[in-house]
Amino acid sequence: MANDHPTETQVADAASKLQTLRHALQQVLFGQETLIELAIVGLLARGHLLFEGLPGLGKTELVKALGKAISLDVKRIQFTPDLLPGDITGNPILQDVEGRRQFVFQRGPLFANLVLADEINRASPKTQSALLEAMQERRVTVTGETHILPDPFFVVATQNPIELEGTYPLPEAQLDRFLFKLEVHSTRVDVLEQIVLHRELGADVEVPRVMDTSELLALMETARRIYLPPVVAGYIARLVDATQPGRPHSAGVKYGASPRAAISLAAGAKARALLGGRLNASFEDVRALAPAVLCHRILTDYAARLEGRTTSSIVSRLLEKTPADATVAPDVVKLAAAKI
Repeated sequence: MANDHPTETQVADAASKLQTLRHALQQVLFGQETLIELAIVGLLARGHLLFEGLPGLGKTELVKALGKAISLDVKRIQFTPDLLPGDITGNPILQDVEGRRQFVFQRGPLFANLVLADEINRASPKTQSALLEAMQERRVTVTGETHILPDPFFVVATQNPIELEGTYPLPEAQLDRFLFKLEVHSTRVDVLEQIVLHRELGADVEVPRVMDTSELLALMETARRIYLPPVVAGYIARLVDATQPGRPHSAGVKYGASPRAAISLAAGAKARALLGGRLNASFEDVRALAPAVLCHRILTDYAARLEGRTTSSIVSRLLEKTPADATVAPDVVKLAAAKI
């Protein structure tokens, strides 16, 4: 873990740029302030995002606005049941090269800074799994040859609720690669009124350019260097450990969150602290992000599903029952801080 933490001036400058970005996005997506904040935090933490909600709530518009505001190369993939893995990673194509016929790799739409995987749960599990290497390693391997993806690289996926016809649940391994899973809810009546007054059907929304890719990379590096106090690292470790089956307050859990969840929660907490103009991550940052990080990484058992208990209610209980100031063994804190 880096010791060269950013200065107060650097943090203040970064927070000012991020607030400008947040304001620009709020002009595109009305009434979704929390969603916009979490999307920005996810990008700062170099994480992939999964938006779930009914069609027409603005998920795709938010992703497009992010690309315009940060000048990112954006590619959109419309996931369908007949989409093949090679359709997104790319394929070798037979071409004439200096008078000889040979296979040349043609890059697929994954080779972009921001990949919008639209309605990802409409594709087959085989195609969904093709994203795993890209999301984790930021590279793809086709016919034994490895190709590095651009930097930065984000996958922002949208999906409709599983109960809708023609959808497939995402594999647990792929869900674990998403930093946040964010629920997109219907808007209030006053927000709908603003949408009616300021939006026209089929018209693109003007989004000002707030920063370029190099500035985003610098902000991501600043977020990485935000100080994570050992006591906060210990709280993250205990909170993630509390999700495991057999723990005092984990009734209804079949499989708990992975160590990747702890790393994700720490990265998100540091990014949220930077967005707020603070020099170090806090317990409140962890509590605010825990539902988005943990809910999609927990599997409930049959009894919990039968009783209608959700992962959201389980995480709420764990947050209530896991105090931030509890005594933690020094080796646990040291291990958590080392991994983060």
